[in-house]
Amino acid sequence: MIGKGAFIGSNTALVAPVTIGPGAIVGAGSVITKDVAPDSLAVERSEQRGIAGWAKRFRDRMLAKRAAG
Repeated sequence: MIGKGAFIGSNTALVAPVTIGPGAIVGAGSVITKDVAPDSLAVERSEQRGIAGWAKRFRDRMLAKRAAG
C-alpha cells in the first residue's frame, strides 16, 4: 500500500507486505521491509562486503554441473 503523495526513489524494492505512509519519501536503491511512517524519509543501505573466492567457486560448480549433465 502506497499512501497519497508518497515518493519512491529509483531502483527501490518494496518487500510486501509494507505500507508507505502518505507523504513519505523512500530513498533510491533502498530495500524496504518495514512500514514507513507518514511524512518520513526511509533509507536503507547495507554495508558492502566481499567474499573472497566466491565467484570462482560458483563458476567452477556451474561448469561441473554443465559437464555432468
